[in-house]
Amino acid sequence: MPLTAAAFALRLWFIFRLPTIAGDSFFYGALAKNWLQHGIVGITEAAGVRPSLIRLPGYPGFIAAIWAVTGTDHYRAVLLAQMFVDVAACFVIADLARRSLVSSQAGKIAFLLAALCPFTANYVACALAETLAIFFTVLALDWGVMALESGRLWQFALCGAAIGAAILMRPDDGLLLPAIAGCCLVLYARRRNRPTSPNSAFDAAASVWLTRAATLTLVAVAPLVPWTIRNWVDFHRFQPLAPRYANDPEQFVSPGFQRWTKTWMAEYVSVSEVYWALDESPLEIDKLPRRAFDTLEEYQRTQAAFAAHNIELTMTPAIDRQFSKLAQERIQRHPLRYYVWLPALRVADMWLRPRTEMLGVEDHWWQRWRGAYDWNINLAFGLLNLLYIGLAASAFVIALRRSGRFHRNPGAAVRVLPRYWGILLAFVVIRSLFLGSLENPETRYTLECYPVLMVLGAATLARTRPSSQESQRAETPPESERVACARPS
Repeated sequence: MPLTAAAFALRLWFIFRLPTIAGDSFFYGALAKNWLQHGIVGITEAAGVRPSLIRLPGYPGFIAAIWAVTGTDHYRAVLLAQMFVDVAACFVIADLARRSLVSSQAGKIAFLLAALCPFTANYVACALAETLAIFFTVLALDWGVMALESGRLWQFALCGAAIGAAILMRPDDGLLLPAIAGCCLVLYARRRNRPTSPNSAFDAAASVWLTRAATLTLVAVAPLVPWTIRNWVDFHRFQPLAPRYANDPEQFVSPGFQRWTKTWMAEYVSVSEVYWALDESPLEIDKLPRRAFDTLEEYQRTQAAFAAHNIELTMTPAIDRQFSKLAQERIQRHPLRYYVWLPALRVADMWLRPRTEMLGVEDHWWQRWRGAYDWNINLAFGLLNLLYIGLAASAFVIALRRSGRFHRNPGAAVRVLPRYWGILLAFVVIRSLFLGSLENPETRYTLECYPVLMVLGAATLARTRPSSQESQRAETPPESERVACARPS
């Protein structure tokens, strides 16, 4: 109870001291208001309200549900509702740790790490979809582990429903589907010895698994069907998810500029100073890092393109073609830089930089001369972030060393890891690889992975190792699987 009270107190402090209602918050609010008042998920223009597909309806629907009770434009009511959702997520994280580690002690430690984590708590005070996306992500992981334990079809459906809800909050949460379904297939296949005879019991068990996988997938994508139909009717366009660049069909998205930024962008500070400045404020050549130019001639062409944009603060197709040509030349000159090194640097920045983007402190966290107070806050948050990552990484090292077989047979040692860690690791790896393909490395994109860090960190602090009995349980299929395998062919 005291820890739960501390979780609420931390989030209330962020809500009343550091609320963030700006930018996308107002856009989500406009979608919610028009949904309530006009029945249209759209934006208001001079001619009236028109439909929009820039954002999926999940978070606008959440805001609309709150405002249906409190009245429109009550953003603090939205933040307070998010507080309860985030504290509920702490309990789900604890349950996930208990299930995947077979340890009640690990569950308690995971709750501690989640309840007092400022990186997720401070997004409660932001009218953005992150808090609900985190909640449904960890709910999907927890129900996925629960379904694997029992083998019950309705629990696979629950997992699919959580994935569908997560997708409606953020489309990139669809990465949960391949992570959970793929690891389920590996885990179940590993626990059986395939008989040599055709049409054997293994085939019967495999058909059961296909039913579960199909159920998981169909339930996960079902919430997108009405939205896809609506977009086809209103826009004559097959668009089940939000567009890649969050644009309506008639909007110009400057693909050349987007591709050019991917040829040099590697840190969040460039996102705030250059990427977000497009069509909003002058593009400044001095804000670009040295790696943005390979030659003096390229520098001059970039400066000319910036100057053309700055005349009316508008990216036109003609200017965008200049950036497209620059991007093509840079990619041909250094393909490894574009396809390997820069994506790796963007992922590293999203994981390792201090998570202070919502605290109003200096983005140039390494420059102490910009302000001692900001530097100290960045240093504290940066070290705390490294602690969470370090605890999670240590869990694997401890588990493998305790197996006693790591040096002789690393593959065999991996099999004694606590149950279902494969799901957690697969999700983090798949999401990180996807984030490397984005041009804008924003640290909030890795927040959905933090429940995994908390679970693994709890394993380190609890010194969790499956006992021989628990290991046997982990390798034993559920009752439904044993029945399927025993059934004659």
